[in-house]
Amino acid sequence: MPDHNDEKTYRIGEVAELLNLKTHVLRFWETEFPQLAPLRTGKGQRLYTEEHVGLLRRIQQLLHEQGMTIEGARRVLQGSAVVDENLPERVAAVPDPDFMRMLKRELTAVRRLLSGG
Repeated sequence: MPDHNDEKTYRIGEVAELLNLKTHVLRFWETEFPQLAPLRTGKGQRLYTEEHVGLLRRIQQLLHEQGMTIEGARRVLQGSAVVDENLPERVAAVPDPDFMRMLKRELTAVRRLLSGG
């Protein structure tokens, strides 16, 4: 089993540069995403593992590329929401009841048309 100290770690500045983000953004995300808890040196410096960097990349993708809210991204990362690439808002969390009723009416109408009724 590999020793934890052998694992490649990155300082906050290196990660910020790698992901083209500001360090204050990384520190903020740390407060918003509980699974993002970097290791600390004796002096309290943050050390990010490859896994942390991957998680940060995913958060960056959800927030910046897919335009999600922090809350939406948190739900996706916790697995309680499904990312649906076809939806403009990119997250299918709890469906809106009015939208679902409208969709059901449309589908019923389409079914009627198709069955020739």
